[in-house]
Order: sequence, then C-alpha cells, then structure tokens
Amino acid sequence: MKTTLKQLITPAVLIFSLLISLNANSSVTEADGLSMKQKSMVAISSYTAQGKIPELNQALNEGLDAGLTINEINEAIVQLYAYCGFPRSLNGINAFRKVLDERKAKGITDEQGKEIKMQSQDGDRYERGRKVLEELTGMPQSKPAPGFGEFSPRIDAFLKEHLFADIFESDVLSYHQRELVTNAALASMTGTGAQLGAHIHFGMNVGITEAELNDMFNVIEKTVGKNEAYNGREILKNVLKMRNSN
Repeated sequence: MKTTLKQLITPAVLIFSLLISLNANSSVTEADGLSMKQKSMVAISSYTAQGKIPELNQALNEGLDAGLTINEINEAIVQLYAYCGFPRSLNGINAFRKVLDERKAKGITDEQGKEIKMQSQDGDRYERGRKVLEELTGMPQSKPAPGFGEFSPRIDAFLKEHLFADIFESDVLSYHQRELVTNAALASMTGTGAQLGAHIHFGMNVGITEAELNDMFNVIEKTVGKNEAYNGREILKNVLKMRNSN
C-alpha cells in the first residue's frame, strides 16, 4: 500500500502539537514560581547580606533591567540593615548609587518608582508595630514579647517601633516583597535558621507560595551555595509540616 504525503504529515503535526502543549505546561509551572523581578530581588538581598559587592553590582543591573524601580531596590537594601547590619546595608546602598551613576553615564534612564509614603506617625508606635506583626504571624502578640522581650524590653521595643512600624509600614514594598527580601537574606547567612523558619511562616501568611520559596532556594544555590539551599529547603519542609498539622 502506497503511503501518501498527507499520511506522513498528520502524525508529525500531532507530535509537534504535543510538544507545544508540553512546553506550554512547562511555562505554566515555571510561572508558579518567582518572576524575573522577584528573582533579581532575591539575588540583590542575598549578595547584600553576604557583602559580595562585585556580584551585587551585576544583580543590581539585572534587577533594573528586569523592571525593578530605583525606590524598590533602595527600600529593600534599607530594610536589610535590620537583618544583616548597618555596614552591609550601607555598602549595598553605596554600590547601588554607583551602579545608577554608571547607567546614567551610559544614557540609561531607570524608573524612580513609587515615592516613600509613611502612614500617619500619630499614636503608639509600639502598638502599630505590634499590629503589623500580628498580621505577619497570624497570631495575637503579647506586650512585651515572651522570652527575649521580657528579658530585654529595649530590643522588643526596637523591633516593634522601628522594624515593624517605621520600616514595614512604608508602602513602597508590599509585605510579600518584604518577606521575600528578608527570607533571601536569612537564607544567605549562617546561624539564622530559627529566624528563617519564622519568616518562611510569615511569608506564607502574606501570600508567598511554596513554589516561590523553592524557586528562591534555586537562586540561593547560585548566590551562596548548595549547602545553604539544601538547609533552607529542609527548614521549609519543617514549616510546611507545622502548618499542615494545625
């Protein structure tokens, strides 16, 4: 029996269609993770926390090219001082300033973005910060915080009044973005496993998905190393078990 051209083409078309369908499904799965802007923010946070300035310079350029605004990046690096200290945050700010100067000299115009607008400073700052923390944790927050807050009331006040009121109340970044920044920094440092577990929980409370967190650890594997990414994924597993058991 003679095979016609039509008979040969039809199976090829079916296979081609199947490949397109598989690729489309792959894209959907990838889309469930982090966007390019979010991956850039993770890299910027990671390199800032580690103090890796040459790598940070590249991540800053990539972040701006991906569509992050100047104010979004600036606010993220400012927030990081509360997690990795003033020296590394200031180094990150200075690196960012130089990157912007270099891009401007090349004729590149970057979007300034949303201006920082603080909420009303009226009222009890501690109470405002305590309410923000309640939203992040999904739990009532006693005054002072049990344990460390009772032992050191000043650190409890700094956390509530400054970090969760002054910084987190700024609306340049959403809680989702802020927790992504925080988790990326904590995953990049040593000795911060307990805090990473807490902030993974906080992040999921404000909309960060398991797929996004796994994608974050894929970035961490590149910016820090396989061990740090593995440790982060193990902490994520424990957090998921805890959340599923409640």
